[in-house]
Amino acid sequence: MKISFPRMGYSYIAFKWLVENLGHECIVPPEPSNHTLDLGVRYAPEFACIPFKILLGTYIEVAQMGAQAVITSGGMGPCRAGYYWVMHKYLLEEMGLPMQIIAMEMPLLNLGDFWGKINRLRRSGGVSLKELARILKITWEKVKAIDDIEIRSHQVRPLEVKRGDTTRAINEGLAFIDAAQREHEIAEARQEALARLDRVPQDQSRNPLKIGIIGEIYVVLEPAANHYIQLLLGEMGVETDRSIYLSAYARKNTIVNLEGDLFAIARPYLNEAPIGGHGVNSIAETILYARHGFDGVVQLAPFSCIPEIVAKSIIPAVSRDFDIPVQTIFIDEQTGRAGVQTRLEAFVDLLQWRRSRRETVVEKRVLQG
Repeated sequence: MKISFPRMGYSYIAFKWLVENLGHECIVPPEPSNHTLDLGVRYAPEFACIPFKILLGTYIEVAQMGAQAVITSGGMGPCRAGYYWVMHKYLLEEMGLPMQIIAMEMPLLNLGDFWGKINRLRRSGGVSLKELARILKITWEKVKAIDDIEIRSHQVRPLEVKRGDTTRAINEGLAFIDAAQREHEIAEARQEALARLDRVPQDQSRNPLKIGIIGEIYVVLEPAANHYIQLLLGEMGVETDRSIYLSAYARKNTIVNLEGDLFAIARPYLNEAPIGGHGVNSIAETILYARHGFDGVVQLAPFSCIPEIVAKSIIPAVSRDFDIPVQTIFIDEQTGRAGVQTRLEAFVDLLQWRRSRRETVVEKRVLQG
């Protein structure tokens, strides 16, 4: 069977390996482009959010590339994302692209559904249970390695002497992960990738601003959806930390659910029922970034995303109480990279001014003391 999946950052490297080693042909989804979004906007309901539209455009593209099935995630709760696949399937059928959509529920939500679908993919690919365990393990190691490499890149980029060196180094490192076939090869590839990033010429005298990135999972994880915000900030000399990485998100939903900790942190500001999506996370993570000394936070949200709209209405109180500026950027098909860059530049200028003012106050106190 020819199988594809949604594109979310660099995770396609691990998912490609998973599909191929389950015995199927992988149709790697292209990076979301203006064409992808145009397709989604053309066929999606007007009120749908941008992740819905980008995913629909991606499914149309991979269907045209020959994909017979798409593996995606399900979900439950107030957020509409868990039901996207149902509407996507209906729209694809209306367009004459009757592609099978395999919606995987997270094991903590529905273990039977998850393993039932994995087993069907295994059996149809002629893979034994023992081999399935090995395949899942290696896929997981690839996901973790990819995240480790990306995290390091966002620490190195604001210090790079020559613009573009970090991007070249991470691309080389990801190619090593892509080529690795065994656990020890992944470990060696990860080590070499991190070493290449560390060898990027850096100006250690710089003291970069630190900005946390929060918000809805898709627009946070997929650079094409957020107009490459971490790359833009890194090239402005800002170190960024993303609140969501796929390995941590998967671990929370497959091994142990730590959501209660975030609810406890957010509870002084949100003591009602869960608001769905990553709304609670956005409130709690703003508090955590403030506690860890970050200079500011950027909230990324699809236009019309109710959980993030609720979070945005609460975040000003958090910002005031914890003295941390927060810039919210709502994203839809009208959002352009130039506009995002202009807003980021203004926000970075504000943060730099705040830091300079604080340093001046400290110097005066030292002199007066």
